[in-house]
Amino acid sequence: MMRSAFRAAAALLALGIFLIDTLTPLEGAVAVLYVVVVLLAARTSRRGDILAAAAASIALTVAAYVDSHGLAHAGSPTLRALVSLSAIGITAALALQNQRATDTLTAQARLLNLSHDMIFVRDQFGVIAFWNSTAEEVYGWRSREAVGRVADELLETSYSEPRETIEASLFETGRWDGTLRQKTKLGDILVVESRWAVQRDRLGRPVGVLETHTDITDRQAAHAALVQSERRYRRMFDASRIGVVQEDWTEIRAELRALGLSDSAALGAHLAGHPEFVERARRLAKIVDVNPAFLAMVAAGSSSRFLESVDEILSETDRTFTAALAAFARGETSHEGETEIIRLDGRRIPVLFAITFPSVDDHDANVLVFVIDNTERKQAQDALLAAQAELAHAARVATLGELTASIAHEVNQPLMSVVTSGEAGMRWLRREKPDLHEVETAIERIISEGRRASEIVKRIRAFLTKAPAQHNELSVAAIIDEASLLVQRELARERVELCVEIEPDLPSITGDRIQLQQVLVNLMVNAGQAMADQPGPRLLSVGATRPTTESLVVTIGDSGPGIAAGDIERLFSPFFTTKKEGMGMGLAICRTTTEAHGGTLSVESVPGNGATFRLTLPVLQIGTAP
Repeated sequence: MMRSAFRAAAALLALGIFLIDTLTPLEGAVAVLYVVVVLLAARTSRRGDILAAAAASIALTVAAYVDSHGLAHAGSPTLRALVSLSAIGITAALALQNQRATDTLTAQARLLNLSHDMIFVRDQFGVIAFWNSTAEEVYGWRSREAVGRVADELLETSYSEPRETIEASLFETGRWDGTLRQKTKLGDILVVESRWAVQRDRLGRPVGVLETHTDITDRQAAHAALVQSERRYRRMFDASRIGVVQEDWTEIRAELRALGLSDSAALGAHLAGHPEFVERARRLAKIVDVNPAFLAMVAAGSSSRFLESVDEILSETDRTFTAALAAFARGETSHEGETEIIRLDGRRIPVLFAITFPSVDDHDANVLVFVIDNTERKQAQDALLAAQAELAHAARVATLGELTASIAHEVNQPLMSVVTSGEAGMRWLRREKPDLHEVETAIERIISEGRRASEIVKRIRAFLTKAPAQHNELSVAAIIDEASLLVQRELARERVELCVEIEPDLPSITGDRIQLQQVLVNLMVNAGQAMADQPGPRLLSVGATRPTTESLVVTIGDSGPGIAAGDIERLFSPFFTTKKEGMGMGLAICRTTTEAHGGTLSVESVPGNGATFRLTLPVLQIGTAP
């Protein structure tokens, strides 16, 4: 619209000048006014308009001259005409040059407006001469509001050093960069990265300063939050009473990828053929940092001693690192275990540990291992096991006291057989013609019964011993038979009928024969005593079945009065007993012993219909060592 107005004004002005120059008797250089026409055309910023205006002005000037003076006349009018033509030409040339410069500046301004940074140009006194669109958007002032104002006053800029020092450095080196704080029109405080550059003219004199600002407020806040988080993490790391080790598993990841071990199955196959890889992986797991709690745990004064590899703190017999390596290969985020670490003085410490692996997108240099000294717990556990062993032994002796009559009966039987066989042998020898074959048979019976008596004594001694637990391959049927023999006399005294049903071809189990024997003896004696005051039939049923491929079940059921519903929940608690003279430790020891063998012990009872104890034990798998 403005462009058309300038064109129309230029045309009307040119027509007016031509009419005055042609129709009036003025003798002045009226044609010089055509330069105004060219300047009006130049306001359209179009090269074609300037050229058209200049050409039309020249043509009108020549036409007016010819019309007024003719072609043969020469003199002052001709000189005025030439001056006018020269003025028009020069004005047109300057307008075209200015147009090219304007186009160049417009293009540069367009580029500056495309920038995401706030850009403005100021003079050496700080007065703003250019203000780009991003500056308008971020600072809030439009260009017309900012241009002509002093930048520092408008933005209330805060500097980290004196303004004079910055200005001196800028004009000395031509550049300056730093971090500033500025205020927007809405009053928000921005933190900006600022870069300044001096613009000079052809003579090297400064004509302006180009300032480029990048808003880093959010980045600065994020950095501050990160620093605060890192400080908080560091306080937790240093103040924790749990040992923390930061490890770098980057090289392990690279090694696994190089070998194509992307999952635990591939890793397992590789370890089967290359067991030395575990030791190499331990050396590749670098220790980055340890906290004071871990230093105290290993009796070290400085973390620099441990900035090596995991291989230095794990014992040669450690097997947990292989499992941790498999978890890492599977991409799991954590792994737990129990192992031993080696102190600087060479002493081994039992520890519980938990490893947190970073996610796949995170860096493997931040593997955290939390370590808890398990020494006191181990000592308490050992003391508890020792106390349990003492209690078990006491209970065993008490049980043996109750079985004395049965033992005497068992030992008496082979001894009486020995005596009888000896007397028979003597009679066969005293005959006039000794029957040596019968004597030999009698002696063989004596030897057999003697061995039987010896086995009975040996079994009783083993039952009484406090020897440490042994895990051997055992037959459940044999254990039931031995326990049945031990309680035979006790059951006979209580007039209890024993019924044993064992499923054929039961698999072996693993465990301590004496301990399992004691469990069965306890349960069978308890069952017999439970039926002692019962007037009706007294039946003790012992059975063994294999309900699953992984386990077998031994049941001890009686036909006694059963267990009160309120007592079942506490039946296995230490020192709880329903007997007047009981210690309350027998069933607690039985359950602990069963659980130590990887099994369970439970009871089912309906008051008035007897009780059934269910002993579940894991089956020894083929190819597994006892």
